[in-house]
Amino acid sequence: MRTGRRFVAAATLAGALGVSVLSAPAAQAADTGVTVSDIVINKGKPIVVGTSKEVEPSLTFTITLPSGYSTADPFRYDAYPFIYRGNPKTAADTGENFIGPGVYTCYELSSQKARCAGSLYIDPHPSQEHVDSNSDATTWKVAVALRLFKADGGLKAQEYETRPQTVQLRRAAKVTANASPEPVTKGRTITVTGSLTRANWSTKKYGAYSGRSVSLQFRARGAASFKTVKKATSSSTGALRTTVTASTDGSFRWVYSGDTTTGAATSTADYVDVR
Repeated sequence: MRTGRRFVAAATLAGALGVSVLSAPAAQAADTGVTVSDIVINKGKPIVVGTSKEVEPSLTFTITLPSGYSTADPFRYDAYPFIYRGNPKTAADTGENFIGPGVYTCYELSSQKARCAGSLYIDPHPSQEHVDSNSDATTWKVAVALRLFKADGGLKAQEYETRPQTVQLRRAAKVTANASPEPVTKGRTITVTGSLTRANWSTKKYGAYSGRSVSLQFRARGAASFKTVKKATSSSTGALRTTVTASTDGSFRWVYSGDTTTGAATSTADYVDVR
C-alpha cells in the first residue's frame, strides 16, 4: 500500500517544448546531493513507436533529498530520469536526442524520500524532435536531471548524472493477412497473402519491410492457441505469400517477431471454412 502525502510533478509533458524545465538561468554545475535510484523504464522492455500516436512508456524511480530539503516542498527541487543520445546535458538543454517524462506522481516515504511513478512522453509528430529520423531506432542511454533551488526561487545547483542502463527504441511494424478461397474444399490449396510494413520516422508513413522472415500461424476451430505451420520472407514490396492444404476449419495469421530496430507485429486472424 502506498503511504504518505502524494504530490504530482509535471515535468516535460510537452516533450521538447518542455525542456525549459532543465534550462534555468545559468548556474555553476555542482553536486546537488539529490539521489535518483531504482529507475525502471517500460518494465525493462523495448519501446515501440509508430508514426502518429503518442507513446507513454511507464517510468518509476525513487528520489532521496539532501539535508535541508523536504518532500513537503517539491518546488525546491527537480529530479527525474530521461533518455538521450550523445551528451546528456546537450540533449536536455536543446531537446534534441532527448526524451523526458510527462506527468508523474510521487508518494512520500519519509520527509526526504519519495517513490515516483508515471511515464516518459514520446510524440512522433513532425513538430517534435523525439523520433524524427530512422537512426533513432537504436539504443538510448539513461540519465537523471537534478536541480536544487534557493528559498527565494533562485537556482542553487544543477547537474546531470548518467546511468549504466539503456533503453531500446524500435519502429512499429504492421502485418496483414488474407486467406483464400473462402470457403474451400478439403484437400484443396489455400493461398495466404499479406504485407509487412514498418514506421518510417522520417516520412511519418509506413513503408514496405523487405527480406524479413514471417511466421504463418494456424488455429483450428475450437483450439486454444495458434501454431506455426510455415514461414515466408517478405518481398521487396513487403508482400507475403504462401500456400497450405485445406484440412479443417480455422484461422490463419502472420506473425513477425521483431528485430533490434523494429517491433513485433501480429495480423488480424482470417477464418477459413473448410467443407
